[in-house]
Amino acid sequence: MSTSPLENPAWAALSGPHASFAEQKGQVLRYPVDVSPFLAVPDQPDEHVWHDIADLAGPGASTVVVGRVGTPPPADWTVEAELAGVQMDGSAAPAAADPKAVRLTDADVPEMLDLVSRTKPGPFLPRTIALGAYLGIRRDGALVAMAGERMHLPGWTEISAVCTDPAFQGQGLAARLVLAVAAGIRERGERPFLHAAETNTGAIRLYEKLGFRLAREMQFGVYRAPSL
Repeated sequence: MSTSPLENPAWAALSGPHASFAEQKGQVLRYPVDVSPFLAVPDQPDEHVWHDIADLAGPGASTVVVGRVGTPPPADWTVEAELAGVQMDGSAAPAAADPKAVRLTDADVPEMLDLVSRTKPGPFLPRTIALGAYLGIRRDGALVAMAGERMHLPGWTEISAVCTDPAFQGQGLAARLVLAVAAGIRERGERPFLHAAETNTGAIRLYEKLGFRLAREMQFGVYRAPSL
């Protein structure tokens, strides 16, 4: 059994603070598909877990499973990707509000989606903003950097969608926004954490400079269910 919600973060979120978002089939949970592609399995799934995942994903649909399922997918599934990642604990990171950071709203989502499409920080969908607070920095009215909250676990909140327009990179905007989002998390008495692809060494170095420390390795699997 997990001793920390960080060991199975999607499950801890969807069975806890984010339960209002949870869609369920059998033993598996997921976010609505316009909010997040993440699907969660319990710590000790039984032999029907892939059947439950198929029921929840739908015929021919792909889904992102956070963490290890315990058994490989059946032969009629397609493994689209298995991505190695790291989870980083921000308990020791400083937190600092930023006077230039503005709270983003539903009206900003088209600009947020455009920025994400150009910078590829990870999944951000039309209703992802519903998961928590998102902050941005604007220059001449245009959104040039953002970061926000994704999975909420008991006592923890994930920082995600950290990205900067290529024309404005190297100015420390991402670092400022990470610390500003962390400040909001700390105000609630929670601790920040985040995930990064294992290959994204530049981002990992930035987070380490900000005081984040490696907590554990993580796997994100992208699987497509069989069609009917």
